[in-house]
Amino acid sequence: MRFIILATLTLATAFFGMPMLSVAADYPSEKPIKMVVGFTPGGAADKLARPVADRMAKFLGQTIVMEYKPGVAGGIALELVARAPADGYTIHLTSQGPMTFGPSLRKAKFDPLNDFTPIGMVSSGGSLIAVLPTSAAKDVKSFIALAKANPAQWSYGTSGIGGSGHLAAEQFKLVTGLQIAHVPYKGGAGALTDLLGGHIPILFSSIGSIATNVEAGQVKALAVSSLTRSSLFPNVPTIAESGFPGFDSPVWFGVVAPAGLTANVTSKLVAALNAAMGDPEILRIIRQDGYEPLKMTPEQMKAAIQTELKQWAELITRTGMKAD
Repeated sequence: MRFIILATLTLATAFFGMPMLSVAADYPSEKPIKMVVGFTPGGAADKLARPVADRMAKFLGQTIVMEYKPGVAGGIALELVARAPADGYTIHLTSQGPMTFGPSLRKAKFDPLNDFTPIGMVSSGGSLIAVLPTSAAKDVKSFIALAKANPAQWSYGTSGIGGSGHLAAEQFKLVTGLQIAHVPYKGGAGALTDLLGGHIPILFSSIGSIATNVEAGQVKALAVSSLTRSSLFPNVPTIAESGFPGFDSPVWFGVVAPAGLTANVTSKLVAALNAAMGDPEILRIIRQDGYEPLKMTPEQMKAAIQTELKQWAELITRTGMKAD
């Protein structure tokens, strides 16, 4: 009798377990996947997220829909993703600002190392220091001179507190001794609009947010914050070349998901991102926006995040930066 009961329980367990195993094996057949973006539509993150998501969707055979959650320089989106179910139906294109800088600047409601599953990197580059073509600042040297002579007139705009532009600007202020006010926005698009409208005199922006405006002659790039020049704007000098050797404030974008993904789901998302990063059209789009493709394994991405968390914490301590 005992054997019959055990056998019945075993069969029942196998029967009821089959659908669960089938769902995991069939991922992502259940529903569309959400690609969360922590900034407003039209910014650098959005310009990268859309084509990458489209290519990943083709590989996975499932629709990927965009969901915008701007705020706290990308931090709101990371909080949402950290709390999302670990089922593979929520992924996020993030950057180093909210992931490795923000948590040292303000109390974060997520753990960068333990609340996410790294999927892989997408691109890297720098921030541009940009002004209107009519600006009195013609290069980095003249900008510094003007800002030191009249700091009240040279507040700078960025996509938000803790974003890539803010990082670059604070490093720049540290090495130059400038004391100019920060005007944060809820995304790069709003900051660009106010620069074009003459409401702010200078902008520290990710390249992707203003690349087309630079090409159209609507704004002028004084310098790029990465250690090497952008292949899109080879005539724009680096900050390092403009009198500050070794200056480097890079920008990167990568894909993460909530912590706790199964190995099967993780491997499918990693394969989908690798397929996107192997597509010549995706590589063209990345370079078109002023970045360079950046491929990393999930393990390499996690190690990079860990290193940068320490690096930016040290910068915040040195500058005395505040979240507000």
